[in-house]
Amino acid sequence: MKLIQKIWMPALMCIVFVSSAVAQRYFDERYVYSHSFFNQVLVNPGAIAQHGGQQLLINYRNTWSTFPGSPKTVSLSYDGMLGNRLGIGVLALQDNFGALQTTKGQLGFSYNIKSATNQLGIGLSAEYIKHGLNNYNAGSSLNEPDAVINARREGIEYIDASFGVHGIYNGQFTYGIALPSLISSRIDNTTVNDEREIGFMLNFGYKVTSASTGISMSPSILLKKLNNVPTHVDLNLKLGFLEEKLTGGVTYRVGADKMLGFLLGMNIDRIGFYYSYNVSNQQFQDYNNGSHEITARVDIGTKKEKPAVEMK
Repeated sequence: MKLIQKIWMPALMCIVFVSSAVAQRYFDERYVYSHSFFNQVLVNPGAIAQHGGQQLLINYRNTWSTFPGSPKTVSLSYDGMLGNRLGIGVLALQDNFGALQTTKGQLGFSYNIKSATNQLGIGLSAEYIKHGLNNYNAGSSLNEPDAVINARREGIEYIDASFGVHGIYNGQFTYGIALPSLISSRIDNTTVNDEREIGFMLNFGYKVTSASTGISMSPSILLKKLNNVPTHVDLNLKLGFLEEKLTGGVTYRVGADKMLGFLLGMNIDRIGFYYSYNVSNQQFQDYNNGSHEITARVDIGTKKEKPAVEMK
């Protein structure tokens, strides 16, 4: 453990130097969530206000818990209907990863098209994102202050635009695609080689409910191909008990990092609380206590229930 801690800060400094040298985005911040498969509004503007009312979400994630400088992310979002078809959503995020800090503010709108069997949301969002250094003293780890590091302390700011589509067919089949940071522009006038690939998030899910037990099952798949994040797939199974008052689930991630996660949750009237614990098969798992994620949800106003197909 001491050896790992000794190499942690030098490794982190290398990350900072490389990021500063190429002036690229650190990562796409949407990768951090493991609860996004049932809270799509966190990653897809097309899902804004599809619940039919107003909703507050608070999400906290501690990745590699107990390890010094481990990533910690806090998100707060609100979304609701402005009229019969127009929805609005706002989101604020702060992620701290050692000395690296990402701050994000997002404003999104969705247009909802409803038919007898299908509900489709088409969304756009504008985002302000700042990558910088958190509580970093340039002179503490270097013999002399470094000009590049000092410049990065001020942060690099971006304005992004993202697009998403999210749908619910027959109240049971969910589908969607999000194109995050489809347009991205640095706020300053610095000319940089900020090459990046256009990423996407693709999800499909299905929900059935047993007529005899009342237990619902919602298997889903979420494919993530994001900027500066290895491509991976989350295979999810969410279970509902006692008319969705209790929730359980499991997630298995395949890709660059194989991860197994477990979900527990409960719903009391208009309040929901969810907790998940994730472990990885990577060797670094021996030096941390896994990842913890908590989501609290408050529903405001009318929330329309969607029918589910019964299983015999």
